[in-house]
Amino acid sequence: MAADNPIPQFTSLGLASTNFNSDDDFPPIEEDHTVIPTGIKRTITPSQNTQPARKRLPSEPVDLQIKNFEKIEKFFSERHNSVFSDPDYYKAALSGENESSQRLHNMLSKYLTCQDPKDRTVFRQQMVNIYWEFVKSVAPKMTSTSTHLAKKMLLRFAVVLPTLFTEEQKELFSTVFVENESGEPIYYLDEWFKDIGAGRVSISATDEARPQKKTGAPGEETNRLQILQSKNNGKLQTAENMLLSKESERSMVEAELKSRIDILCDHPVIPGLEPHKSAYSEAQKKLLTEISERLKLLLKLDKEINSSINEFREAKEIDNSLRDKIAASGGVTEVSSTDLQTELETVRQMAKMTVGRQGNHFPVFTREFFHCLPRQTGFRENVIDMLDWVESVDPGAFCRIHKNVSNRIVPFVILVPTYGDTGFCWEPFDRYNRVTSRGRIVVPMYPKSLQIAILTAVADLRWQVAKEKASYYWMEEGLTGQYYQWISAQKLKGDLKSFFINDYVLWMTKESEGVQRLDKEVRAIFWRHIPFAQDIKEKLKTRSLIYQELYQRDVNRSMSDGY
Repeated sequence: MAADNPIPQFTSLGLASTNFNSDDDFPPIEEDHTVIPTGIKRTITPSQNTQPARKRLPSEPVDLQIKNFEKIEKFFSERHNSVFSDPDYYKAALSGENESSQRLHNMLSKYLTCQDPKDRTVFRQQMVNIYWEFVKSVAPKMTSTSTHLAKKMLLRFAVVLPTLFTEEQKELFSTVFVENESGEPIYYLDEWFKDIGAGRVSISATDEARPQKKTGAPGEETNRLQILQSKNNGKLQTAENMLLSKESERSMVEAELKSRIDILCDHPVIPGLEPHKSAYSEAQKKLLTEISERLKLLLKLDKEINSSINEFREAKEIDNSLRDKIAASGGVTEVSSTDLQTELETVRQMAKMTVGRQGNHFPVFTREFFHCLPRQTGFRENVIDMLDWVESVDPGAFCRIHKNVSNRIVPFVILVPTYGDTGFCWEPFDRYNRVTSRGRIVVPMYPKSLQIAILTAVADLRWQVAKEKASYYWMEEGLTGQYYQWISAQKLKGDLKSFFINDYVLWMTKESEGVQRLDKEVRAIFWRHIPFAQDIKEKLKTRSLIYQELYQRDVNRSMSDGY
């Protein structure tokens, strides 16, 4: 591909001698009409004569009533974003970053004009540190509404120089939707740093202990209150979800009761003895017992509803109190520069992990390394569509059970513009709210296979959630316990989680289609703890005796008390 599409000479851009140390060298950067093309917003419009629903923000708390992803109708915009065709894109992207932009410019110039393969490899390696130093400078500016779109696109896609596109690639990236119209917590890097910097999303967990802030430091009280609020959010959402569930159950029982009473009160006139009506029939007499049972059930539900109301009221009062205190202390506090730098280092580590030790760490987009098909590139719409497929095969992929109630909690998905092939889970849930908080998974944008990259991330999430659920008994109980015992029995050496991830990929891509690739014991473990959707189970039981036996086990368990 590189041979067919040679990288243009840097000097042909007319920027070889550009000096980035002074902002005087650049035209003034203003809020450009190309920042959010109108065509992008017009692609998704509400129905005529209807009031558009409020757009859900990806940083909002989890809505436990949402049970699935909305189907993606359009993957690419019909209107083109003109930012990549802007002749001043390069200057706008690099201006205002002082020495870091100049170093990036100089190194990029050396790399693109170098003819010696050995020197080119050296420059390529040096580019990594220089690029991430530049990111440290530009990332904090994502919170500003006046930041030029070119800087955002550089951070989002790692597009430093649009001439490194082929014409087809420029066409492709120009049709990618700029805004998050779905409301799903799927983040490009510029959006991630925007919400992190504004305090709407907490910084990612690290192994290193965070330095303690001095007592009385500005924003310390607000931060403390926000942590308490995060802890209470789990109780609040769980109580509300339980209340809604019990109310729904009560409505169903009441509807059944009403229909049976209507039947009970129906007395046909006795022929010849008008206007007298007949006594209860045998069927009506049986209804009296059913009505009695449902009245008892309603009393039981009423007790549970009262308990849920009290829990919800208590959590709601705490939430209101904390909101008032946060407002009195100055509202949402922006993340400190130290915390933001910590997140930057974390994101850099994420990028390294997607690539691996032996992968291509080159941080800048170039036609030389980009080989993805449009629908296999890690754009937000493609990722949502793939996550929807994952959930259609593995309905419990994003479910977390609390008090015997399954809550669907989609994690934050951070899209990192790297040439990596591996997605992973950074953290399964927030450390302050293990009940309803979102976890964090990382997906590379330019992988060989987007499906595999997402599956490895979901597999890692599943493993970590199951391990945290089993706690100290993770080697004995549940999914992790049974899998660990099987690996130990086989005397296999290596990373346990890596074995699991590889098997999960086979489970989703092969076993779901009836192609038997897993060991018999592993298949049984996955069938029990990572069950396919019911329609897939129904299909598989007709494909092979092996799946039929597993299906029959489900039937037997459902008929027992211990299911």
